[in-house]
Amino acid sequence: MSIVVMLQLSLCIVSIFIYTVSCHEFKESDYDGKVLELNESNLDSAISSFDYIFIDFYAPWCGHCKRLSPELDKAAPMLSGLKKPVVIAKINADKYSRVASKYEIDGFPTLKIFMHGVPTDYHGPRKADLLVRYLKKFVAPDVTVLESDSGITEFIESAGTSFPIFIGFGLDESAISNLAIKFKKNAWFSVLKDFSENTMDLYDFDKVPALLVLHPNFNEQSIFYGPFEDKFLEEFIQQSLLPLTLPITGESMKLLKDDNRRIVLTIVEDETHYESKELIKLLRVAASANRDFVFAYVGYKQWQDFAEAFDVGRKTPLPKMVVWDGNEIFFSVIGSEQMHSEDKGSQITQFLDKYREGKVIEKSLGPSFLGYISSLIGMRTIYIIIFLIAVVFLIATIGKEEPLVVGTRDPSAATRSSSIADNRESRVSAEKED
Repeated sequence: MSIVVMLQLSLCIVSIFIYTVSCHEFKESDYDGKVLELNESNLDSAISSFDYIFIDFYAPWCGHCKRLSPELDKAAPMLSGLKKPVVIAKINADKYSRVASKYEIDGFPTLKIFMHGVPTDYHGPRKADLLVRYLKKFVAPDVTVLESDSGITEFIESAGTSFPIFIGFGLDESAISNLAIKFKKNAWFSVLKDFSENTMDLYDFDKVPALLVLHPNFNEQSIFYGPFEDKFLEEFIQQSLLPLTLPITGESMKLLKDDNRRIVLTIVEDETHYESKELIKLLRVAASANRDFVFAYVGYKQWQDFAEAFDVGRKTPLPKMVVWDGNEIFFSVIGSEQMHSEDKGSQITQFLDKYREGKVIEKSLGPSFLGYISSLIGMRTIYIIIFLIAVVFLIATIGKEEPLVVGTRDPSAATRSSSIADNRESRVSAEKED
């Protein structure tokens, strides 16, 4: 190859490189409030260029992705007008498999917000107005300083109902700032400088300093009076990210994954019955005094398959209490499985005492729940399993000489492919449904 040709080739490569780099540059000042369509080559540049960027990892065939797209179009200009704007972007993670692998995308749509390049999974609402309110939290101050009583109402209203809300009374901002940064993606934090006795009566606390936690979705609140050293304060905040009593649903199961405490699970006939609601009030009192556990409940009528995994059938006397490790093991407390109609509060106390004394029978979850867990297996796991099966099949056929037949294919391949696609669509539908 001549020197001239080599020089021309080098210049072409350099020009392509310069063009590529320039195409990949993003400037926050140039963002026009529309959803950015990213690809494999400019994704990292977008993430590094914007302080806050919300990315929709989607697949063109996904029905939920199609419904989400117009909501993102509505939300994008509203979020771009914030003092600290949030850029909305999307990328076809089904097409760009390396992107899907890098960010562990196992279902569509998968939503992540990148704050200064650090990704956080987004499991909040998807309607435009609620999504905007939810994302505002990520660009809000770590600790909001409120000046007076009226500021509480405004703060609670702006915070919405998707996260727990911590409000410090008689606390300096610096007392909770480090922990507010650590748990920013999980909760709102504020401190109130001046407040009246009416506020103390309204939120039911009688001395300061005090830290109030509200769970608007569950109409629950708790008060912490200290000690306010980091160790004790962090433990209270960590344990208060969940409400005192948590109904078992598909969404709350995701919340439980991030909590390492064992779960005191009460199974009732029907969550909506008056007696069940009264029992939940008693469980709330017990939870307040036993924060080393998560207290949860489920109705047999509301989620039969889940309840049956804990040895519950149509003829099982309910309510029934067990302690669950959050995985495949649960514990029946000897002599305290069922609750009688009288004095349920004492029975809850006895149940916890016997559990701590080790008077338990260890059991494994039933097939119904294990089947549910299987339905949550990610696409990457499915692909790995298929790949391993293919490798085993290949090894088994090595050495066998098969005649080459042009124009034929395994008739079952199309069926398998269709089945995988159907399973993927149905699994994603169940897992990603709003």
